[in-house]
This record gives sequence, C-alpha cells and structure tokens, in this order.
Amino acid sequence: MTIHSDAAPLREQVAWACRLLAHEGYADLTLGHVSARNDETGSVVWIKRRGVALDEVEPDDVIPLDLDDPAAFEQPDMHAEAVLHTEVYLARPDVHAVVHGHPPYATALGAVDAPLELINHDAVMFVDSLSTFEETADLITATEQGAAVASALGAGRAVVMRNHGVLVVGKDVPWAALTAVTLERAVRLQSIASTLGTLRPISREHALRLWPDKYNDKQVDEYWASWQRKLDRLGLGISSLSAR
Repeated sequence: MTIHSDAAPLREQVAWACRLLAHEGYADLTLGHVSARNDETGSVVWIKRRGVALDEVEPDDVIPLDLDDPAAFEQPDMHAEAVLHTEVYLARPDVHAVVHGHPPYATALGAVDAPLELINHDAVMFVDSLSTFEETADLITATEQGAAVASALGAGRAVVMRNHGVLVVGKDVPWAALTAVTLERAVRLQSIASTLGTLRPISREHALRLWPDKYNDKQVDEYWASWQRKLDRLGLGISSLSAR
C-alpha cells in the first residue's frame, strides 16, 4: 500500500502518543499499541507495528491497516490484537484514536471486584464511561472477540479488560492519550488513598459539573504540547517529520 504524504502528521502523532504513554506507565516490553484515523484516510487506520517498544516508536513504525482488507491482519508487522482497534472503529464512527495497553494500576483494577471511585478530578473523566470486559482474559485475536470488546466499551471512553489490560478511545490522538494517562493516574491515586483510610468519593452530580471545566479541547491541546516539550527535554521525543 502506498503511504501518502498526507498521512505523515497522523503517523507522527501516533509515535508521540506511544512515547508519552510509555513514560506515563504503559511500557511493557514490545506490547501495547496506539492507532489513529482521520477523515482523509477513509478505511485506513495507522497503527504502531509489532516488534518495537512504545518508547522507541518513530513515525516510520506506524503502519497502515485497511479496514476493508481481511488480509491486512496477516502482515508480518501487524500486532496480533489489531482487531481491538478495527472493531472499535467499525462500531464507533466518533472514535479516531485507540490505545491498548497493560498499565499496572488499571490492569490491577481489572483483577479485583472493585469499582473506580470518584475520589479526585482524574476519576471525574470516567464518571459515566468506564466499563469492564468480562468474557475472557485471552489475547483478543479474532474479529468476534474484538467486536465483544467494542460492545463492552459501548459509547464510553475506556474499558477495563478483566485480567488483561485496558482499551481507551478518543476523538483524536491527544484526547485518547490524555484519557489513557488519566485512567492509570486515577486508579493509582485510589490505590494510594485506600491504604490511608476510608475512601470519601465526591458525588456523581459534582463530578458531572466539574467535567466540562476539567476536560475540554483547549486543555487537551495544552497538555499535549506540554507532554511534547517534556519528552524533548528528557531526550525522549521524536524528530519532527517537517524537519527532515
């Protein structure tokens, strides 16, 4: 498949997201993947290839996956669980970015019978949108399994996969990245708080009032730019395609 130059910015965003997610707790050998699509790519999704860790992904490591081509899953560089992405995209026209990973705290939440409590502003993001996929702890490699995860996700932003990991979506790459990081942070803080005493969650009504002030496009753009600057300072950023 020809890689068109108009896909370059999207591939670069996916690479940035992979690196920042690794820095924020999603690093797990060469496992985990991020994908994205936009209105110009039609049926084509751009996804991190297998064989590289999240923290070493470059734009050239983001490869095309055609939703209309069953043989696309047989590419040697394709992740075995790519159906997690394709089935969500098929079910959710509003979704333009997908993250799958195994962050320790959110993955641990999927191994116990405990909900995410509304104990801080991070948890507010998921006031109405955190579900659990209960059917299997296996790798999700069949289309029917991917469709089941998409069904469990529903109209939400994230689904905890029982004894496995998480799947997070967004309307674009920065939103998906922020949602993924915020989920891990929310569960981590709940884990800490639960060791100190009885949890005292805020009310759902209060959380719903907080949501639009805490999570909006302006804030997400600021956070994304800040992440890029931070990774560059740490020497963990990528070379801009426009500078090549």
